[in-house]
Amino acid sequence: MSGQSLDFIDAGRNVDWGRTSADYDRYRPGPPDSFYRRLNAHDVGLDGQRIADLGTGTGLLARRFAADGAITTGFDIAEGQIQMARAAAEREGLAIRFEVAPSHAIPAADASFDVVTANQCWLYFKQPETIAEVIRVLTPQGLLVISHFSFMPRLDPIVAASERLVLEFNPDWNGADWHGRVPPDPKWARPHFDLVGFFVHDEAVPFTRESWRGRMRALRGIGAALSEEEVARFDAEHDAMLAGMAGETFDIVHRIDAHIYRPKAD
Repeated sequence: MSGQSLDFIDAGRNVDWGRTSADYDRYRPGPPDSFYRRLNAHDVGLDGQRIADLGTGTGLLARRFAADGAITTGFDIAEGQIQMARAAAEREGLAIRFEVAPSHAIPAADASFDVVTANQCWLYFKQPETIAEVIRVLTPQGLLVISHFSFMPRLDPIVAASERLVLEFNPDWNGADWHGRVPPDPKWARPHFDLVGFFVHDEAVPFTRESWRGRMRALRGIGAALSEEEVARFDAEHDAMLAGMAGETFDIVHRIDAHIYRPKAD
């Protein structure tokens, strides 16, 4: 996602993920193996499956699915993210098609995909138009997977302290203090999809002080919104804060969830 502003996101502040692609690629981890094992149990991420990953970013999901044998395509409106995704796929020897495209105008034929995924990005999309596009490009028995991989400020003091510092630099950021509640059957989906699978679990993800600093620089409220000078000042203060409260390595609690949908029959 690139150069967009939405009234309900950070007081309409412009967000450009392409500005933080380098940190995003290096420091923003994708979901752990447990996430993919659970998806496999719901027939997602299988060998030979045709998968479209919307809001793909640097292609973390698309690359993992491709490594497991799926035929994957990644779409994102941020050109910088797509460039990074292509470079990463080439580095890993993966044949993946990445295209700059919004979720509401997917450049693909009808019934092109067995699965459409959207990880940590559904809230940014134009939902009515995106829902129509997802239904159009899925096969009749295709699946939509909407998932999240979110750190937990109310369970982890390092996260809480880092978020407080983010708000000092960007008071408009409204992603702080997530409550951790995951609705089992969101209302928006009910008219269009049948829920066929759902899971949520917590997992401790290892970080070093350097990688956690990079992860926070890659945050929407920092690297995707602030100037280079502001990001550098935030990073210096964040480093000093971490030195006073954390060791060189530590775990950060994340909540992982996924809803697996099938479009309603006509």
